[in-house]
Amino acid sequence: MGTRDGWMIAPQDSSTTAPGTGFEFRLLGPLEVLRDGVGCPLGSGLSRALLACLLLEPNQVVSMDRLIDMLWEDDPPATARTIVHKSVSQLRKLFGAQRDDIGDGHPEIVTRPPGYLLRVDSDRIDAHRARALINHAHGLDPAERARVLAEALTLWRGPVLSDIADTRLYRMVAPNLDELRLLALEERVAADLELGRHQQLVLELSALVDQHPLRERLTGQLMLASYRAGHRAEAQARYHELRHRLSAELGIDPGPELRDLYERLLRDDDSLLEPGRRTSTPQSVGRPVPAELPPAPAGFVGRDAELGALDRVLANREPGAATQLAVLTGTAGVGKTALGLTWAHRVAHAFPDGQLYASLRGFDTERAPLAPGEALTSMLKALGVPADEIPVALDDRTALYRSLLAERRVLVLLDNARDSEQVRPLLPGSSASLVLVTSRRRLDGLVVRNGARVLPLETLPTETAIELLDRAGVPGKSASEPDAAAELAELCGGLPLALRIAAARLAANPARGVSDLVHELTDERNRLHALDIDDSDTSVRRAFDISYRSLHPVHADTFRLLGLVPGHTFTAPAVAALCGTDVPSAQRRLRALALAHLVVEPRPDRFGMHDLLRVYARDLLAVTAGHHDDRAALRRLLTHYLAVADHARRFLRPPQDTLDFRGAAGAPVPEIADRAQALEWFDAEWPNLVAAIRAANAGGLHELAWPLVRLQFNYLMVRCPWEDWIRVYTEGLDSARAVDDPAGKVLMSAGLGVAYARSGEPEQALAHYAESYRVAVLTGDPAWLAMTQVNMGSVLFRLGRYDEAQVHCEDALRVYRTLGDRYFEAGALNNLAQVEQVNGNLEAALAHLREAEAMYREADDLETLAMVLNNCGEVSIELERTEDGEDYHRQALDVALRCGSAIRQAAAYLGLGDAAHSRGDRQVARTRWETALAIFDAEGSPRATDVRRRLDHLSAASC
Repeated sequence: MGTRDGWMIAPQDSSTTAPGTGFEFRLLGPLEVLRDGVGCPLGSGLSRALLACLLLEPNQVVSMDRLIDMLWEDDPPATARTIVHKSVSQLRKLFGAQRDDIGDGHPEIVTRPPGYLLRVDSDRIDAHRARALINHAHGLDPAERARVLAEALTLWRGPVLSDIADTRLYRMVAPNLDELRLLALEERVAADLELGRHQQLVLELSALVDQHPLRERLTGQLMLASYRAGHRAEAQARYHELRHRLSAELGIDPGPELRDLYERLLRDDDSLLEPGRRTSTPQSVGRPVPAELPPAPAGFVGRDAELGALDRVLANREPGAATQLAVLTGTAGVGKTALGLTWAHRVAHAFPDGQLYASLRGFDTERAPLAPGEALTSMLKALGVPADEIPVALDDRTALYRSLLAERRVLVLLDNARDSEQVRPLLPGSSASLVLVTSRRRLDGLVVRNGARVLPLETLPTETAIELLDRAGVPGKSASEPDAAAELAELCGGLPLALRIAAARLAANPARGVSDLVHELTDERNRLHALDIDDSDTSVRRAFDISYRSLHPVHADTFRLLGLVPGHTFTAPAVAALCGTDVPSAQRRLRALALAHLVVEPRPDRFGMHDLLRVYARDLLAVTAGHHDDRAALRRLLTHYLAVADHARRFLRPPQDTLDFRGAAGAPVPEIADRAQALEWFDAEWPNLVAAIRAANAGGLHELAWPLVRLQFNYLMVRCPWEDWIRVYTEGLDSARAVDDPAGKVLMSAGLGVAYARSGEPEQALAHYAESYRVAVLTGDPAWLAMTQVNMGSVLFRLGRYDEAQVHCEDALRVYRTLGDRYFEAGALNNLAQVEQVNGNLEAALAHLREAEAMYREADDLETLAMVLNNCGEVSIELERTEDGEDYHRQALDVALRCGSAIRQAAAYLGLGDAAHSRGDRQVARTRWETALAIFDAEGSPRATDVRRRLDHLSAASC
């Protein structure tokens, strides 16, 4: 399971027995691969690191971006993707997997967009086997628990992944695996203490405490073992030694459990001599311990009263009470998130079962607030729930989340909440966990219904503000000009965000004095008053204006125009189009803005803006109306998206329209040379494309809006994001109607029909297909008419209206044959084959499908070819030609993997399961159907119902 700040091994269902012959993978030491007990050469360090990445998340897709980030961090070579492809090829040769090996436990690296998946029995990976043993130990009697945990600990062979210690992967993974070992060791010691083995443990624990002097639980176990062994003074001395060390190094005292143990030692509590009695709450071993808190902000100062109030909330937790809940509220930029993160990191040790974090995007200007269901999905994954086991219904997700957190001590930080209803489903059900929420609103509903403690944040007092200026800027500069520093703090209104920006200005130019910045800030008062914005203190505007006015005029122009960008992120090519310049110039401008802290670069070559800065840029545009033709700039950006989308879509499947925008952009399009790169571009830009379509529609640029929607069709057919699909096509239809464009109305209505048909709503699909058909009839264009008839035939077939479907399919087939359009003829043949199939004319259906197959191969339309091959397999199995059917489905799977269509992959696995069932091989059928079900569920496909029905029948037959 990947976390935001690290990488933890993904939990897997696995037995606790060691593997026999075959492959065995070792991560708990130097990376090793054994085949039948013999070590295999692994080649370069990069190949070893790549294999480790895949082994840490077996049977799950690891994206290409994540692999590159783990292997090269911030400096990947230009050929990074090619190097990864070659390393994967080398690893595949190492495994020697052939197609016949699929499904028999042989490890296999599968290409599955947006990356790779290592299909392997997780019990053959020592890290996952160790976790399985630790999970198995939970709830066993002390003797068996000690034995199983000792077996798990033998799997560690030395420093974890020590042969790739120079990679980011190592820095992310090694601490988690080391922590897992220590947790298991502590649990094994606890079991031994219950068995009365304190005499033997004293020496072992003494060495362990020396190795881990700040580990409170180990110290407590040593104190208990020493006390039981009659070494009372040694037990007390260990406590004082830890207390002094914690105070000197961290400025904290021992935790309440250790203090309680010490007090019981002082009074010679008889219960300490009972080996069977546990002296502390066991930590959760064998379950993922999420550590999702983003880094605490540097240079944090002040807020002593608020930190003390949060400490009291933590100290006053009462067993059996409702969830402990605190809300930090205040204006934008007042430092709610900074305070929340700082406190969360300070008290993380009090939550041994982990820390969860979610940015709820309550006041994001570009993206909708994060739905509670989405937040729960992310948190459940962090808690170790496999994606395919996460419930669909929100209530079920909430119930599972609360069940997992019952009796667990977890800190949940919910940042930037919009309202109480967004937060309430994310609250655990007991007081074992604590929830901290930040919001620009008070969230009184949480106070009334959930007993939340609200802590309003005010701006910083002058002394603290000056300290923040020093810590975030040039240390000592404020002391050299105390009066000017105090005036600067006042001009910034004590708002932390404004103070940090002002400090950055001082740090960027060490020769600038504080008084110089004060003078510049004061001169801008009238100007800043005109830039007043909602939900912001004027000090933020003042600080922003200082940074903005110091820019070179070209960079200032660029910053203002960035306010037009409808999406949340942007690239240099997009900015080049927006500004009417070339890509190198756009890159230089963005780097300059990043240095001025006006844009950020969260990923290499992808930039973004803080939401307040985005509003500020847009307000600048309003003030400077007439200085730029903003509409022309937005048109250039939209045209860029049109050009790149048109270029990229042609790698996914042949276009089914006459639109061609490839030469429309003024700036060169990004280098996209194959299907994988096309999908990668669409995946990265999809949120921006959705926002661009919305902006084009809202801005009256309807002649660009609906074509931009249409150019996403090939991508939508592969990825199937149903809600976005329907949303953008609805926008597109509105635009096509606004300009009364017949082609647009035909294509937009047809696209909505496809979305509803594929998401299991044929009645809705029929309504849109019928609208498309009516417009096509009015145009008199035979090609449009035939296309809409193919669609009508498809949906009427789904509705069981087979005679009507056949008429439409045959009419369309005649037109396409007259026009000589083999590509569209293939679509008509495929639909006609389905009608023939349901009417029992299987040989005729197969003949039509074989014709369509040849035509789609000729057109290199892989996504549709995979569909037709699956249809061939289905008909062949009905004809009792099981071997032929299985071969068709295998071909379909191969093609679907090549084009990245998850839906077609699932259909292939479904057909392979049908073939196995026809042969009487129920176990293979179950495995393949379960794979199909997992994919269909993940994609939200209604075909999951058919698979469940098959599995239910299979289970019933086995009883």
